[in-house]
Amino acid sequence: MTKYKISEIGEVVGGGTPSTKYKEYYSTNKDISWITPKDLSGYTKMYISNGERYITSKGLNNSSAKMLPKDTILISSRAPIGYVAIAQKELATNQGFKSIIPDKTKILPEFLYFTMITKKSELENIATGSTFKEVSGKVMKNFEIDVPTIEKQKKIIDKLIPIVRKIELNNE
Repeated sequence: MTKYKISEIGEVVGGGTPSTKYKEYYSTNKDISWITPKDLSGYTKMYISNGERYITSKGLNNSSAKMLPKDTILISSRAPIGYVAIAQKELATNQGFKSIIPDKTKILPEFLYFTMITKKSELENIATGSTFKEVSGKVMKNFEIDVPTIEKQKKIIDKLIPIVRKIELNNE
């Protein structure tokens, strides 16, 4: 098992919110899925593809929101800290996230998902801010986790995935 900074096993990407002054930045046509921490409140599934709201490409281009690829690990970084899900498809998030695009040669998305779920209280403890606590991009990049070999990760995931599927089915 080797300790890695998050920045050594993936790219940390913050989200953004298009200005609500412009209606054309938001969509009812389900253009671009746009996830907020509220979407993960009470969310019990491993993967997420849609939130409550959608943005347009104009909204994306006129904000700090970025398109995140499938298998990105979405981690809420404020209000509250530590909600975790895996992007089931390409999507964007608001500024309440520090998401990780995993380097799949070093870490499997599902392994990173399970690891980050267990790190919620550690993230809360290192968050800073006076009005409300937040995990900054710098803090997330320097956050260290133990990472076994890809083969060991696969063995762990193969044991955990059936349990998660069963839990998700029971919750439905």
